[in-house]
Amino acid sequence: MNLIKNLYIHERFYKYISIIAATFLVSFWFPILYSVAWFLVTILAVLFVSDIYLLFKSKNGINARRLLTKKFSNSDENPIPITVKNNYKFKIEVKLIDELPPQFQKRDFEQVSFINPSEIWEFEYAVKPVERGEYYFGNLNVYVSTFLRIVSRRFKFQENEMVAVYPSYIQMKKYEFLAMSNRLTEFGLKKIRKIGHTLEFEQIKNYIAGDDVRTINWKATAKRSQLMVNQYQDEKSQPIYSIIDLGRVMKMPFEELKLLDYAINSTLAFSNIALRKNDKAGLLTFSKKVDTIVAASNKKTHLNTINEALYNISTQHTDSDFGYLYALIKRKVTQRSLLILYTNFEHISSLKRQIPFLKAIAKYHLLVVVFFENTELDVLINENAEDLQSIYHKTIAEKFAYEKRLIVKELEGKGIYGILTKPQNLTVNVINKYLEFKAKGFI
Repeated sequence: MNLIKNLYIHERFYKYISIIAATFLVSFWFPILYSVAWFLVTILAVLFVSDIYLLFKSKNGINARRLLTKKFSNSDENPIPITVKNNYKFKIEVKLIDELPPQFQKRDFEQVSFINPSEIWEFEYAVKPVERGEYYFGNLNVYVSTFLRIVSRRFKFQENEMVAVYPSYIQMKKYEFLAMSNRLTEFGLKKIRKIGHTLEFEQIKNYIAGDDVRTINWKATAKRSQLMVNQYQDEKSQPIYSIIDLGRVMKMPFEELKLLDYAINSTLAFSNIALRKNDKAGLLTFSKKVDTIVAASNKKTHLNTINEALYNISTQHTDSDFGYLYALIKRKVTQRSLLILYTNFEHISSLKRQIPFLKAIAKYHLLVVVFFENTELDVLINENAEDLQSIYHKTIAEKFAYEKRLIVKELEGKGIYGILTKPQNLTVNVINKYLEFKAKGFI
């Protein structure tokens, strides 16, 4: 029974059949070939049985393994290593088909290789998820053929494995590394001169690559015979909240990723930087009501708390209630804080409906409203208009782009900071604004 379930005909077998069929056909005109055709049938039958015997005489002809991490990073390339070992005593042809999760919409994944006896074949491929959630991998199917390549035997490994896709921790680690090694400018992060002195001495520690050479403590260096540096920290740990709008305006996709997921990835990376700068990071999500509240803290495990909260949020199909948001902030966030509000306004009229609530929030907190450029309009704006319809489309696109700039001006006129950004530049621009406020002593 097991043999029948795992036995498959190799593609080359059909070539052999077509040759025999052609021989039988030609034998109508050349009868001498009739005996040749039956001889070929006999040979093929013997080879067929021999191939089955060679493949199925060993119970564990091969071993294969798919190495999955517990988590995938959303919107990033996640490598998946594969290892296949040949336990047969002869060279085999291997066709590997991995059953990818349905979210990837890929049904033609296939890798083919020849493996010598006792040899290990290693390779890896990458997947790029664009949604958070649980991804289930099906079977790792390996089809093995001998040098005869008449039949194939299927081996199945690692059925129904689950990987959780979390907000982009790869992006978070990238910005953390750049921040700690003073290389933020490589990704467009501005180097801002610090105004005043808002640091206090914390400890003397060993010098590591990336530390500011101006903080070297020469007395301690001479005493210990190795480079030592003074480490400073901000005098106060300020509360910083990332506020994410879960309304329908955040469902809009750009480059396969929703605006919500751009905001989530940015929140994780930004919260990590804030914690590294000794500030307290918090999270608040809302739509018609407040969905999630994570109080600002700088505990060592707090970033994981924020990450778990971000993993479970999703957009809703209603307009968000900024009045409810204001009431909740007034009740729950009692200390003056930096509030990074991720939302989206397509028209200035939609902003004006929310301005009274935003002004009320900005009266007690340092509020930054983050919203998005429609990058798809850039194509229409930059193309040459050669007919009346193209002129019309270009004019409308320019009008929408102009309205976005008007929204920034409107916010500034009300004493509210605004960031208009392309989705792919979101994290860079938010961290820039945060570092700017730190340098100017606003927080």
